[in-house]
Amino acid sequence: MQLPRRRFLQGSGAAVLLTGGLTTATGALAQSWPSRPVRFVVPFPPGGSADPAARIVGARLSELWGHQVVVENRPGGGGNIAAMAVVQAAPDGYTLFLGGDYLSTIPFLYPKLGVNPLVDLVPLLKMCGYANLMVVPNASPARTVRQVLDHVRANPGKLSFASAGAGSSPHLTGELFRFKTGIEITHVPYRGGASALNDLIPGRVDVMFATLPSVLGQVRDGAARAIAITAARRIPLLPDIPTVA
Repeated sequence: MQLPRRRFLQGSGAAVLLTGGLTTATGALAQSWPSRPVRFVVPFPPGGSADPAARIVGARLSELWGHQVVVENRPGGGGNIAAMAVVQAAPDGYTLFLGGDYLSTIPFLYPKLGVNPLVDLVPLLKMCGYANLMVVPNASPARTVRQVLDHVRANPGKLSFASAGAGSSPHLTGELFRFKTGIEITHVPYRGGASALNDLIPGRVDVMFATLPSVLGQVRDGAARAIAITAARRIPLLPDIPTVA
């Protein structure tokens, strides 16, 4: 399958609310629902872009339903650990899942897991979408995309780029950037955007593609330097940051 490369590099991450396969109307869903707390499984740790989105939606659903929506963070495996937990849960509508674009890579990167998002999960709604931001430590000599490329090419194979996990949108964005530019740079996957950012700020990794919500605060506070954004045009939140589309 060919990736629409220009659209992908311009592209964004997306958070999607899903649930496991549901029973028929003659089963649990025919009763008054919900009648007890609902699990909301998030595949990344607190501090990134996924967790606050889930907690905002979960709090509102708790108000609407009159039953607590409990956010459960299950990081690791590029989202696979959480996906497996949801797929193996009872198909009664009491387990929700915050999915994302990484679900499209699971069958290809981890075929032995036996998870098929198209069959095992039921999409409910798209919660949000966001672009990825290219950031570097403040100690980096690079202030533009061209300077990032020059810095990497001057140090072939010695520099690294971080992501929120193998198969995530930031990872694939970084891989496509590497492929299209021909640079030699090592990918370092983390269990989420927050832990990756913790290593980027002091310079333990050299470049990071991250979801905009996960690094916006640090960029605005001057803890990290934004280089470019993977959007078709500049955004009002960071009007001085150019695109890398």
